[in-house]
Amino acid sequence: MLDCSKNRAGFDRVLMAVAATFLTVSATSAFAQPSSTRNSPAELAIDAAIPRPEPANVPPPTANDFKPDTTAPVSDAPKVTEKAAETKPSEVVTAPVVDTGKNDVSKVDASKADAGKVDASKPDAAKNDTAATTTESAPATPAVEPAKEPAKAVSNVPPADQPVAGKLSEMFGSKSLRYFDRKPERAAVEKFYTAREFAPVWTQGGIVTEGGKGVIARLKDAASDGLNAADYPVPDFAAATNPDALAEAELKLTASVLDYARQAQSGRMHWSQVSADIQYPEHPTDPAEVLANVTTAKDASAALDSYNPPQKLYRQLKAKLAELRGLDGPVIEIAEGPALKFTPARNKSQPAIEMEDERVPQLRAKLGITENADDTHYDASVAEAVRKFQSSVELKPTGVLDDRTVKAINSPKRDRQIDTVLVNMERWRWLPRELGAPSIGNAYVILNIPDYTLKVMQNGAQVWTTRVVTGKPGIHATPLLTETMKFITVNPTWNVPPSIIYGEYLPALQQDPTVLQRMGLRLDRASDGSIHISQPPGEANALGRIRFNFPNKFLVYQHDTPEKSLFAKEDRAFSHGCMRVQNPDQYAATLLGITEPQGHYTPERIRSMYGQSEIDIKFPTPIPVNITYQTAFVDDAGKLQFRKDVYGRDATMLTLLRNGKSKDLETVIAHSQPNYVRPVGSLPTSVTYAADNSGPSFFERLFGGPTAPQAAPAGRRPPQQQQRVINR
Repeated sequence: MLDCSKNRAGFDRVLMAVAATFLTVSATSAFAQPSSTRNSPAELAIDAAIPRPEPANVPPPTANDFKPDTTAPVSDAPKVTEKAAETKPSEVVTAPVVDTGKNDVSKVDASKADAGKVDASKPDAAKNDTAATTTESAPATPAVEPAKEPAKAVSNVPPADQPVAGKLSEMFGSKSLRYFDRKPERAAVEKFYTAREFAPVWTQGGIVTEGGKGVIARLKDAASDGLNAADYPVPDFAAATNPDALAEAELKLTASVLDYARQAQSGRMHWSQVSADIQYPEHPTDPAEVLANVTTAKDASAALDSYNPPQKLYRQLKAKLAELRGLDGPVIEIAEGPALKFTPARNKSQPAIEMEDERVPQLRAKLGITENADDTHYDASVAEAVRKFQSSVELKPTGVLDDRTVKAINSPKRDRQIDTVLVNMERWRWLPRELGAPSIGNAYVILNIPDYTLKVMQNGAQVWTTRVVTGKPGIHATPLLTETMKFITVNPTWNVPPSIIYGEYLPALQQDPTVLQRMGLRLDRASDGSIHISQPPGEANALGRIRFNFPNKFLVYQHDTPEKSLFAKEDRAFSHGCMRVQNPDQYAATLLGITEPQGHYTPERIRSMYGQSEIDIKFPTPIPVNITYQTAFVDDAGKLQFRKDVYGRDATMLTLLRNGKSKDLETVIAHSQPNYVRPVGSLPTSVTYAADNSGPSFFERLFGGPTAPQAAPAGRRPPQQQQRVINR
C-alpha cells in the first residue's frame, strides 16, 4: 500500500492549491447547516475516516513538485496513471487521499459495509467514495492472471511416435494423394489413421513392428502367388531416420498392402480387358476391412495372404509354379536321339510294338509318369503322355518323340509352362470365393473349356464327370461365366439363337426359301420385324432330350445332342457357344439328387419322361455353374496337366501383363453386345411364316423359367403341345 502523504506530497499540494477556495466555501456552507446526530458506530467510523478539510496556506507549486515517483512498483505505475487520467478534479476533491497506514483496517471495512446507506441525494459523492477506495486498494490487490487455455485431451499416442503422428496428420492434408489415387482407399486410410490419432501402425519408436515385418515379407514373396513383387514396393525403414521419412515410409507400405490385397483377390487385370465374352461376379476388397484385418491379426503375413484364392486347384498350381521355377531340384534334360514311337496291337498275330531306349526313364520322370519309372520301353502310357504334352505346346499330337518334342520338353526351366501357370492363377482370381451353394454341401458345377470336361462337385469332392462339346474358336467361343442353374427342361423346344438366325439361317433362306421347312424348323415374324425360329421337341431336336438352364446375358446353356459321335474326338470345339453334354440323363439325375434328394431321381426315371411335351423341373435350391478356362491344372494324381490354348486367352493375357501398366489393367472395359432386331434386307416372298405376332423375346422364350401351366405363347412350340411343370 502506498503512503500518499509522504510519496506524493507535491501532487497533493497542487491539488490543494487548485481547490482551496472551493473547499473553503463548501466547508463553510456545510457547517452552517444543521446536521443530524450520528450515533451508530458505522457512521462514527465514516466520520473518523474522512477528516474535515482545513484552509491551508500552500505556496504555489514549482517545477520540483512534479518529479516522478521512483518508489512505487513498476507494475503499479500504469494502473495509477490510468486511474488518474480517468479521474475528474471534482471527484478528487470529494474523496481526499487517505493514509491507510495510519488508520485501522476495521474502519475501512465498516465504511464499505455501510456504503449502501449513503444519502441518495448525493450519488456523485458515493461514486467518488467508491472510486477513491478502489484507487487506494489497487496496489494491494494481486495482479489478475490471464485466462488459462482449456486443457488439452491427453494423447494416446506414445511420446516416441508423436512426431511421426504429427507428420502423418500434415500429409493427409496434402500429400496423401501421391500414395492413394483411388478415392475409396484414400478415405478409408484417412479414417483409419484419424481413429488412431495418426499413430503409425508399422513402426513403434522408429522400429518396424512384427506386423510390419510380416506384411513386408509377404509383399517381397508376391511372385510365389503369381504376382509381380515390383507392383508392391517396400520402403526402406532402416534409412528413415527422421519423422518425415518415417511418415512417408508408413504411407508407402500401407499403399502396397492395399494394392496387394486388391490384386490378390480380384486380379491384376479385369476380365473385361481380355474378352467381351467373360462375365464373373465382382468381388472387390473393402480397404477399411483390409486395414482392420491385417493390422489386428496375430499373423499379418497370413492375413494378407488370405486374399489370394482359397480353392484347392489354385493352391496346387502355386505349388507347381514353385517346382517349375527350379525349387524342386535339378532340371532333367532329355538327350537327343532317334524318334521313338509306339505302335498299338492290331490283332493277336500283330502285337503292340514298344521301342526301347535308355532315355525313356528320364522321359517318364520329366512327364510325371510314376508307374514303371525305370522301364526303358516306350509303351502306350509314355506315348499318351507325349501326345498330351505336344497338344499343350501346340505341336501336332502324334505321340512320337521327335526332335521338336525333345526341344520343347527341354525348354529352359519351362518358361512357357511357367507363363501358362501364371495366367491360370490369374483367372482363378476372377472366380467367386465360394464356388458352391452352402445349403447343399457347397455343391457346384465346373466346366473346363480347354479340357472339354464337366464335373459336379459336393463337399470338396468330385461327384460325377462327363465329356462336353464347347464352342468353336472365334465368335462362337463359349463364354466364361458364373451363374446358377435354376431348372432343367425335358423335351425342350430349340429356340434358335439370334446369332444363328441372322448369321446362318436368313442367308440360307435367300438361297432356298424352303430350307427351314425341310429341317423341321418353325419361322415366326413379330410385328416389329424381328424373326424367331424354333424347332419342336423330339428325338431329332438339336438340343436332344434335356436342356440345363442357367439364365445369362450370353444366351448359352448346356444340353443333350443327337450328334453323339463328336464326344469320341480329342478336341471338341464344334458348337455355336452352348455346351453339349455326353450323358444328360445321368447329369440330370445327379443334379436332382443333390438339390432334391427326396425325389429319388434316376437316369431311368429321367428317360421315362422323354416325349413330345416340355417338362420343366425346378430346383428347390439353384446350383452354381462355373464355366472356366484352365489350360493348366493339377489332376487327381497330382500331375500338372497342360491343355491347348484353344481360344487364345493365354496369349492375350500374357501380352497385357508384359506391356500394360498394372493399375490400368484393372479398369473395366465396356463391350457392346450385338442387337438383333430385324433381318437385313427383305426375305423372299415365298418364305412361309408360322405366325405374325409380337410374342416374347428370345430370352423369355429360352429362360422364362418354370411357371404354372398356361396357354403357350406364340412361337414357343406348336399349339398342340403342352407343358408340364414339376415344382417341388
